[in-house]
Amino acid sequence: MSTPNPVPTITPPGVDTTALPPFRLSVLPPVRPTAYRYRAARADGAMLTGVIPAADAMEATALLVERGLHPVELTPGETEARRVRPASRRDLAIVFQSLASLVAAGVPLERAVTASEELARGDLRQALGRIRLDLREGRSLGQALERTEGLVPAVAVGMVRAGERGSQLGRALQEVAGHLEREAELVGRVRQALAYPLILTVAGSVSVAVITTVVVPRFAEVLGELGRELPPATRALLATSAFLSNYGLLLLVGLLVLGMTATVWVSEPKGRERWHHLLLLVPLIGTIRHQLATARLARALGGMLATGMPLLPALDGAAEAAGDAAVRTRLQQARERIARGEPLTQSLARERVLTPSALQLLAVGESSGQVATMATRAADLTVQEADRSLRTLVGLLEPGLVVVFGAVVAFVAAALLQAVYSVRPGL
Repeated sequence: MSTPNPVPTITPPGVDTTALPPFRLSVLPPVRPTAYRYRAARADGAMLTGVIPAADAMEATALLVERGLHPVELTPGETEARRVRPASRRDLAIVFQSLASLVAAGVPLERAVTASEELARGDLRQALGRIRLDLREGRSLGQALERTEGLVPAVAVGMVRAGERGSQLGRALQEVAGHLEREAELVGRVRQALAYPLILTVAGSVSVAVITTVVVPRFAEVLGELGRELPPATRALLATSAFLSNYGLLLLVGLLVLGMTATVWVSEPKGRERWHHLLLLVPLIGTIRHQLATARLARALGGMLATGMPLLPALDGAAEAAGDAAVRTRLQQARERIARGEPLTQSLARERVLTPSALQLLAVGESSGQVATMATRAADLTVQEADRSLRTLVGLLEPGLVVVFGAVVAFVAAALLQAVYSVRPGL
């Protein structure tokens, strides 16, 4: 039986392999790997582990050698190379604020990352460990953040890379921390405003379901034994209750299937864009979504321009921060106009990217050469507008829900009382 040819290894200059363990390639069942988990030695003898994307062992070995590493062990197969869930904006803000403070105080970047690891948790803490190793291997902070595969938002990565190019890393880190902190505050404000209506909706729906599927059927048994003709409202109530009792589970399953189908559709780029476009057309809800997207875009644009990033790349990074697929598409169309030479504010206005008040401030910034400053002010102003609109929506939603559920309960009570009075002797 022939022995398969061993995978050749390449030793980078300066690495003493005499004290290293022999190279091993773990062979798994047939599977086309997309990445390799590796153990490799650095020139100073330190052992590193991680994951490297590669189609085969030769490519993985070559990539490790390019990094100045001597591969000791490679394991093919599907690995940890995946898109992870984005980290909490609040946690990211704390980490970047720590990095900004330490870098401003003159602490070396690698030591600043090490100190900031204690403030993180979960995937973010592990990512900081990998970032520290990347910095030790000679990568920039922007390159290391980009390798977190979605854990750190693209807008934050772009701002850091722009700051590194302009030798303004400390300022860039501070801008990122401020951006993430305001994002976390905005998200928390929206959740807090919608918490009570959501609780009211759930409690009201459960109460109505219990009344129609438990209370009313028992009452119907009593009325059926009397053999009297019931009022129309009572008959309608009993028919609704019977339908929900017989087909409620099937209806629930149907709603779950519909919800899962809608979730899959929205997860696709085209479906998500179409859904977000429809939401923008809904009165008040569309206004709030547009205001929130404007605040995110303007703040991201202002932050990246402040770190020295050119306008077109800054627009690309701001598109990632929109949080709304329809608004992001509008911004991309406006970017094409700007690339052809059209003015910034005019292009944004034609594509309806930003709210009118934000456009006015941005026009002032464009005419005075202070686009970054006015974009940040536009974001602050739009957040205030969104907060007022959100309070208006909640102010209408809460009494509306009370009226709807109150009307349902009143109808049930009235229908049952009519039935009671209709079967009493002499009435």
